[in-house]
Amino acid sequence: MSAARPLTLLRTVAALAALPLLLTACGYGSDAEDDAPQAEVAADAKKLSASEVKIGYFPNLTHATALVGVQEGLLQKELGGTRIKASTFNAGPSEIEALNAGSIDIGWIGPSPSINGYTKSAGKNLRIISGSASGGVKLVVNPDTIKTLDDLKGKKIATPQLGNTQDVAFLHWIAEKGWKVDAQSGKGDVSVVRTENKITPDAYRSGSVDGAWVPEPTASKLVADGAKVLLDESDIWPDKKFVITNIIVSQTFLEEHPDVVEAVLRGSVKTNAWINAHPDEAKASANKALEKLSGKALPAEVLNPAWESITFLDDPLASTLDAQAAHAVSAGLLDKPDLKGIYDLEPLNKVLKAEGKPEVDDAGLGVR
Repeated sequence: MSAARPLTLLRTVAALAALPLLLTACGYGSDAEDDAPQAEVAADAKKLSASEVKIGYFPNLTHATALVGVQEGLLQKELGGTRIKASTFNAGPSEIEALNAGSIDIGWIGPSPSINGYTKSAGKNLRIISGSASGGVKLVVNPDTIKTLDDLKGKKIATPQLGNTQDVAFLHWIAEKGWKVDAQSGKGDVSVVRTENKITPDAYRSGSVDGAWVPEPTASKLVADGAKVLLDESDIWPDKKFVITNIIVSQTFLEEHPDVVEAVLRGSVKTNAWINAHPDEAKASANKALEKLSGKALPAEVLNPAWESITFLDDPLASTLDAQAAHAVSAGLLDKPDLKGIYDLEPLNKVLKAEGKPEVDDAGLGVR
């Protein structure tokens, strides 16, 4: 994707007031639930420097590293006698609040709330320590009324929430087309309708929106209702990769328990390797975890295409996070942030080296 073009900041005060509402990719369930399965720990297993590590993630396919890692015991195995206490979240802000309050130590979360949480604390609350997933975002539309990208003009397209990761991406894409939309109201050459992912399928079926720029599995749910994929967001990024989920840690926990952080990262790296080596088993495991959390598994017509569009990887794709921040600035949703220090990839690179994998880059945004 080309670099964001400078645009005049619009309604900056109102935009900054809206920033705490930033979400990650779609999530289902309550804002914070101690409903995740808790791993079994052998009585004689050796503890690390902490007796437990509190992790948070979304009951969502783009967080499958956490879903599968917990479900299959791959994270707990690396932690030995240090017990995992897992909680699930629906929204990025609530997960950031939990991290700030010490309710979780490590979390799987999207780029927008990571940026927001870091900048609002003046760089003092979190570090991004790994990637987790790329992709899994699509523009899906009513094929009866929208057949080409140019047909979007004058139509109503849903995004999950003002300023969330997909909303920023869509606003930037609109600007790249040369169309005008007021970021706050969503009014303009395209009507951007902020709609919660869980009700977007109903909005589509009722005709309230003509399509949506949304993450999985919402995109595939819409396709199951007759929508068509008009654009995969991966296609507009260099190498078809962009961060959709990364792993963050409380700076305090990182300083006090580096061995625990390293163990979680080993578990994440090994989980991603297992997912990529056993995609069908991993897909079933993630769906089983979702069923436990939500009470309902995803049907095959939704699960299969959603899973295929997500890439699980350890690289945080730092340059794409920097680009997403620039897109939020160009849309008038964020003052230019100072992201220097948002990454600490030394623990991850230590793990990758031990696994015989190439090290990853922080795009000049590292703490070191």
